[in-house]
Amino acid sequence: MESQPAGVKYKKADTTYFEQRGLRRYAGVWSLWALGVGAVISGHFSGWNLGLASGGWGGMAIATVLIAIMYLGLTFSIAEMGAALPHTGAAYSFARTSMGPWGGFVTGLCENVEYVLTPAVIVFFIGSYLGSIFGTSASFQPVWWIVGYIVFVGLNIIGVELSFKVTVIVCLMALAVLGVFWVSAIPNIDFMTWAMNIGPDGAAIEGGNGPFLPMGLGGALACLPFAVWLFLAIEQLPLAAEESIAPQRDMPKGIILGMLTLIFSATMILFLNPSVVGVGAAALGKSGEPLLDGFRAIYGDTAAKLLAFVAIIGLIASFHTIIFAQGRQIYSLSRAGYFPTFLSVTHHKGKTPHFAMIFGACVGLAIMLFLFFTLEADKSAVAIGGTLLNMAVFGAMCSYVAQAISFIILRKGHSYIERPYVSPFGIPGAVATIVIALVTVYFQLLDPAYRAGVYGVAAWFAIGIAYFALVGRHRLILSPEEEFALEHQEKAATAVTV
Repeated sequence: MESQPAGVKYKKADTTYFEQRGLRRYAGVWSLWALGVGAVISGHFSGWNLGLASGGWGGMAIATVLIAIMYLGLTFSIAEMGAALPHTGAAYSFARTSMGPWGGFVTGLCENVEYVLTPAVIVFFIGSYLGSIFGTSASFQPVWWIVGYIVFVGLNIIGVELSFKVTVIVCLMALAVLGVFWVSAIPNIDFMTWAMNIGPDGAAIEGGNGPFLPMGLGGALACLPFAVWLFLAIEQLPLAAEESIAPQRDMPKGIILGMLTLIFSATMILFLNPSVVGVGAAALGKSGEPLLDGFRAIYGDTAAKLLAFVAIIGLIASFHTIIFAQGRQIYSLSRAGYFPTFLSVTHHKGKTPHFAMIFGACVGLAIMLFLFFTLEADKSAVAIGGTLLNMAVFGAMCSYVAQAISFIILRKGHSYIERPYVSPFGIPGAVATIVIALVTVYFQLLDPAYRAGVYGVAAWFAIGIAYFALVGRHRLILSPEEEFALEHQEKAATAVTV
């Protein structure tokens, strides 16, 4: 066995251990594209719009450009690392190779927060749409959340083939719904009157024609956490590496095509949705179903319920695909011993990490219910959906910083690793990712409405790190990620010596 890093111990695992944790290869480039786009697309239906209340349309536009730059730097870096290290561990795998077991675990823990909480945000908005359709009260919302988790965790457990087929179908349907909205909205917009109707105090301006930056540049930067929602989770593609037929070839193609698709869609929804006559940025800044508001303004209330069914497709697409990612992320850390190993056992027929998906769903649902009952006086989209969104974004930003650092270390210290794809943005792209992610976190901490959520994530980190320090680091398993990291640790050491 290769030399072990200081402070950790490896347990020997026989072939039965890995047989019980087997995955099945299925995905091609378009399945991966759908996995990435599908994971994000709900952010074009709900969530992003809450940023309008923080900085107006102009502030949200500036924030979206900055976040798009961050994601371009991140995704091209991930495309390079994912092709070079095609393991299910993704972010944890990259950091494990570059920064050792502790770096790998902390990065994996950051990503874990993102993938457990992001489905919770999405199912919150699904419940909001369903409440509008069926006229249920706010107190009924937990029922929608529970049903959503049961249905889509169940679909993901059945098998990877079904998971990817559903992913492709719902992703295409979601894009079709957005396309219908764009075409419908273009003849029914008045940008200056409705998109520019927020004043410096955040109140609606009758007749519009308000300032481009009603809350100034600070307001634009305060929009950053919400602009993230237009791209959040595109980075999950490498989690499907061991279920991809040719990850070295298809992973970069899938993630780059996905990013280009999302940039186009984000541009269209940001411009058109607030501009629809009768909607406006001020109203959208408080809405739990902004796309439905747009459809309702164009087609009238009589078609509202039918349109709500249509609009919910995008949320379902992301909910389904991020549950897939959540399961693989927990599975990879569990298979390597960082999390309890029972979580990585796969279903005997479907070869899907069912324990990991069920556990992640239960944690996400528990946090939602906690917020629901502790914020009982205010069950609005801003109070619950905004808090969950910011918690997910905080975990994501920490993960992005760690992955960008991993990229820089791998470029400088592990240049000998074969790279089937090379990022055109290189180290400058990774540095841009780090800077914008840290600025986003800073402005999250400035917002007292969401600071408690950030503190909650910090507590999550503390519990996870304590577990790893006391238990996990003494029980690591030589999974594919760990073997790769140990092998290249020796090579890197030799290269430095020479």
